[in-house]
Amino acid sequence: MDPDFRTSFVREPSALKHHPALVLNADYRPLSYYPLSLWPWQEAVKAAFLERVDIVAEYDQEVRSPTMTLKIPSVVVLKDFVQPRKRVAFTRFNLFLRDEFRCQYCGSKDNLTFDHVIPRADGGITSWENVVAACSPCNLKKGSKSLKQCGMRLRKLPRQPDAGLLMNMGRKFPPNYLHESWMDFLYWDAELDA
Repeated sequence: MDPDFRTSFVREPSALKHHPALVLNADYRPLSYYPLSLWPWQEAVKAAFLERVDIVAEYDQEVRSPTMTLKIPSVVVLKDFVQPRKRVAFTRFNLFLRDEFRCQYCGSKDNLTFDHVIPRADGGITSWENVVAACSPCNLKKGSKSLKQCGMRLRKLPRQPDAGLLMNMGRKFPPNYLHESWMDFLYWDAELDA
């Protein structure tokens, strides 16, 4: 190993963030796509040492202890299957993910907030079926009026998503960094071009 790399790796704490490990469930699918299930390399090494995961792929870089040398894991798979959640939490993030980070009135991706389709002033409740992502201009234009009163239309009807739908939505929004060793595990079940 290049000694300059070793000293720069140890002296620059930010360098430790540059080797995340993709975490796969026991069925070799990521625990989540958005956010992508990643562990810092230290957690992956610890889990491997405790025999909680199998290392599937590695970076070229190594870490050393007085008694062993180990390549930094880039993909680990859990030995025990973690049951995915069936119920999806009603959060702003999950709402935006369901609506693909687009205003449900005009399609804009800028200045997103959320809007009650049936205004709360008219008895509308805060639920998956009544709240949509909306850009600030559309939200201001609609105000506390009904869709008919303001002449607006929804791009799609809001509904409660299941965990599988949100996971598939998350696949459309890859993170800024994807290591090449991860690609076979992120999109292995994607439809192939003919």
